[in-house]
Amino acid sequence: MNKKILTDREQEVFELLVLNKTTKEIAEFLGISEKTVRNHISNTIQKLGVKGRAGAVVELIKLGEITI
Repeated sequence: MNKKILTDREQEVFELLVLNKTTKEIAEFLGISEKTVRNHISNTIQKLGVKGRAGAVVELIKLGEITI
């Protein structure tokens, strides 16, 4: 079994991103600040060694961390 890459919160953020939610919408839905949402996205991008949100989404789908 593969080790999980994302924290539960990072996974929630990216699941909402693939539903085409904005940073503001994600923040409101999860009850956190927009800055915290951006931090989760940045942390994930750094963990994966990719460039940008789209690259992170593609990599996470490949790894089976999120689905579309």
